[in-house]
Amino acid sequence: MVRIDALAYIVVESTDVPRWRRFGEQVVGMASSATADGGAHLKMDERAFRIAVVAGGQDRYYASGWEVADQAAFETVRESLTRARVPVERDSDALAASRCMQELLCFRDPSGNRHELGWGHRTDFARMVSPVGVPAFVTGSLGMGHTVLPAPKFDATWAFFRDVLGFGLADLYRHRAPGTSADQRIYFTHCANGRHHSLALFEGEVPCGCVHAMVELPSMDEVGRAYDRMLRQGVRLMATLGRHVNDRMVSFYVATPSSFALEIGYGGLVIDWTRHQVFESTAVSLWGHDFSIGFR
Repeated sequence: MVRIDALAYIVVESTDVPRWRRFGEQVVGMASSATADGGAHLKMDERAFRIAVVAGGQDRYYASGWEVADQAAFETVRESLTRARVPVERDSDALAASRCMQELLCFRDPSGNRHELGWGHRTDFARMVSPVGVPAFVTGSLGMGHTVLPAPKFDATWAFFRDVLGFGLADLYRHRAPGTSADQRIYFTHCANGRHHSLALFEGEVPCGCVHAMVELPSMDEVGRAYDRMLRQGVRLMATLGRHVNDRMVSFYVATPSSFALEIGYGGLVIDWTRHQVFESTAVSLWGHDFSIGFR
């Protein structure tokens, strides 16, 4: 049986790597280090990195990095992709090493989003020392957080994650942009851990490659301190503080240097999937989360 354990990391492309390092350190509170290829690693915990920044000609989301428990689970996923006739690249040892994995394979979902899959993460287990005093992020078995990806080929993309990669549906929402009459589906999906969603699929195009990614802090005070740092650094606010109806996360959203938003939150639900019932929410948030502010 295919089992994806967690979202291990994300990869972003940037025309200004130092800007990403400042954002990661001074707004979010991560530790950062330069990489040999001119990029950067942003560190949230004992892993070598959770966000890899690669230097390039665009500002965009580049890839989602998933992990499995061991080599046997890795081969099971590879076989599932092969049966589904999904083109798979078994990447070079150099790329696997740069992602701090024993082995790595890469593929695209039906909507064109790039995914990387690895096993056996490599780290010295040095603790994260935040330059602004953030004590920790909520990671571990829950992974680095979640990502929300564009899925213009929605039905095929959801079928791919469900049938080929073994993701489950947590809940769904139908988004209607102001001034339009057409709904755009958002499916919030989970892999083999208790985080409410590690991946959400949005029925639409997003030029930068990602709607938003999320990182979770261990207390509401840490969210408030991040909000203050955002104001001091002059970073663009994309949604005001609020609490989501589905995962109960209290959060706000800021613009990243790669053009997608980063949700910074606290208090996300951890689900026992044997007792969960899928539902459709008709509101995004219990309160707050004014997303219009990001478009003013």
